[in-house]
Amino acid sequence: MNAPHTHFLVIDLEATCDDQGTIPEKIMEIIEIGAVLVEESTLSPVGEFQTFVRPVIRPKLTAFCTALTTIRQADVDAAPTFPEAIEALARFQGEHNALFCSWGDYDRKQFEIDAARWGVPLPLKGHMNLKKRFSAALGETTRYGMSSALERVGLPLTGTHHRGIDDARNIAKLLPYLLGRIPFPPAPAASV
Repeated sequence: MNAPHTHFLVIDLEATCDDQGTIPEKIMEIIEIGAVLVEESTLSPVGEFQTFVRPVIRPKLTAFCTALTTIRQADVDAAPTFPEAIEALARFQGEHNALFCSWGDYDRKQFEIDAARWGVPLPLKGHMNLKKRFSAALGETTRYGMSSALERVGLPLTGTHHRGIDDARNIAKLLPYLLGRIPFPPAPAASV
């Protein structure tokens, strides 16, 4: 029997991308892993992890990807490959019984794709789709983007959007709301 989790591991990934359809989903590769370890009992962050990851299928980042993420070619050129990065994430997680969380299912699926490509196991336990959980907690079917969810609860987006570590920090700030520990503020009145 599995022990209940004591932590949440909030992860956000950035991957190779373009706006011209030249990088199909099947060959997208993780280029940044951002993670915030959050204690379950207090919902306080207790640690952070960030690494760039060197892509090998399409090692040159597109101009679109660089503009979107602010990740530079030099960042990924000097980065570890996926197996080394995932091993570092496992060391960061350590012995904590942490539930893997992300905003939507994209991050879980991209991890699975990269792990299968490299033939390495993932050190992650379970998965909670926080985007779905946020909507359910609100009693809505609308799926909020991370920045819209922050806006909905009155929190500012901090850092650089589409940077793994900054997005993981922002997502972690939403945990108290979607887990019912802090009530949602009233929805803003619709403008007429």
